[in-house]
Amino acid sequence: MSLHLHDTATRTTREFHPRCRGVASIYVCGATVQGVPHVGHVRSGLNFDVLRRWLRHTGHDVRLVRNVTDIDDKIITKAAEAGRPWWEWAATHERAFEQAYDQLGCLPPSALPRATGHIGQMIELIQRLIDQGAAYAAGGDVYFSVAAYGEQYGRLSGQRMDEVQQGETGTAGKRDPRDFTLWKAAKPGEPSWPTPWGGGRPGWHLECSAMATYYLGSEFDIHGGGLDLVFPHHENELAQSTAAGDGFARYWLHNAWVTMSGEKMSKSLGNTLTIPSVLQRARAAEVRYYLVTPHYRSTIEFSEEALAEAVSTYRRIESFLRRVAQRTGEVEHGEVRPEFAAALDDDLSTPQAIAVVHNAVREGNAALDGGDDAGARAAAASVRTMTDVLGLDPLSPQWAEDGGADDAARRALAELVEGLLEQRQKARAERDFGTADQIRDRLLASGVAVEDTPDGPLWTLKDG
Repeated sequence: MSLHLHDTATRTTREFHPRCRGVASIYVCGATVQGVPHVGHVRSGLNFDVLRRWLRHTGHDVRLVRNVTDIDDKIITKAAEAGRPWWEWAATHERAFEQAYDQLGCLPPSALPRATGHIGQMIELIQRLIDQGAAYAAGGDVYFSVAAYGEQYGRLSGQRMDEVQQGETGTAGKRDPRDFTLWKAAKPGEPSWPTPWGGGRPGWHLECSAMATYYLGSEFDIHGGGLDLVFPHHENELAQSTAAGDGFARYWLHNAWVTMSGEKMSKSLGNTLTIPSVLQRARAAEVRYYLVTPHYRSTIEFSEEALAEAVSTYRRIESFLRRVAQRTGEVEHGEVRPEFAAALDDDLSTPQAIAVVHNAVREGNAALDGGDDAGARAAAASVRTMTDVLGLDPLSPQWAEDGGADDAARRALAELVEGLLEQRQKARAERDFGTADQIRDRLLASGVAVEDTPDGPLWTLKDG
């Protein structure tokens, strides 16, 4: 089976054929850097990171562009409320977002363009639209004409022309309430850039069309983002780009929300969980596991219980790999199992892919318990590669540094356990088996399993 992806535009799951053989081009709508990132923000980045890793694993050269919206009404408002320059507010929170992506194991994008760095491309796009009769200037603003675009409008979101509401404040110059803003006339105290239509700043939708086509060309493979972006943002991107004569995105992918109490996680609703706060509850690899295990099109209802279950489940994978490495030496990467590949080829079905990983872990643990080191190593090699595709390999440099627990605590634990094992070995040498058994039982009751091997005792933390 080849990769199939659910395309929002056609409402079907389609076989993926890249525009250029062996090369996959992806544009992901990144953050509007108005505040500290929360788990709802980063889910999209994680989901498309898994797609990127799978495409790379299957031999594609992946070019992924994730933008930064660093000029926006909310950024200007929040910076003003805090008494800080808008550009400094945006830069501060851009760094927070990039730190969050890095902490959660996202590969760096091929390009990370800022909206403010592409004003020239935006002006060019506006001029093309005006020349095509698809846009018009009025009082320093520039608007896209939905009526001129015609009945094609709404094909992505399913919006009916007679029901379109852009959510914009009307102005005297707007000919039709369905029209949306490409360029906003300058206001006192706000940043602005010169254009043929007067000073001002870009509209949100314009920014992404200009940046996507600048880096990936007039037609590219995949445009991705959160479900909340389908309308109006992505609908308007599609309209303005195709009205200008660009083919634009060939596939549209959208990930579902993270919710709390049934509501989308949102700063405006006051129901957010910031990444720094969540990383106090669980390690970064465990948070990533929690967010990528559900299917990307399924809503995640955040709960502490579900996060704790994800932590426990991920540690079972980690414990198995560390157990194999401790007993048999360094674990190399192997091959992904056919069922794993089939799961990811089926619209990135990560729940089924994770199930294959856990089956391999169970088989590997059984092999270890049965003394079949070769079988355990084969299972572990496969687990390493499958988890690496998901960005979750516990033995990778990024996650191995985490060590399965806080480094200082793990070192302290190791010293205590090794000291008790020395006492146990001494008791065994003196044939004081009662004391030796008491030490072993004490360790087991504390969650430490001891296995006697020809090379001496081997200890591991028990699963769950």
